[in-house]
Amino acid sequence: MKTDRQFDAKGLRCPLPILKLSKFFKEMTRGEIMEITADDKAFEPDVKAWCKKTGNAIIEIKKEGGNTVAFIRKG
Repeated sequence: MKTDRQFDAKGLRCPLPILKLSKFFKEMTRGEIMEITADDKAFEPDVKAWCKKTGNAIIEIKKEGGNTVAFIRKG
């Protein structure tokens, strides 16, 4: 999938992946897609809740090894 930005959040623990994601999204344009990779087990439910709250769209979430990779479109 073509993405506009990538963010490696491996090694960061809750709430840091979502806080940093929120900061990056403020700099993005509507419709841009970010790929974010995290190894925190709380990341998947956290990012789903964050997207629902902020109006951004999860395009796909997949597991790669011990990591969760999320593709999110800015709404």
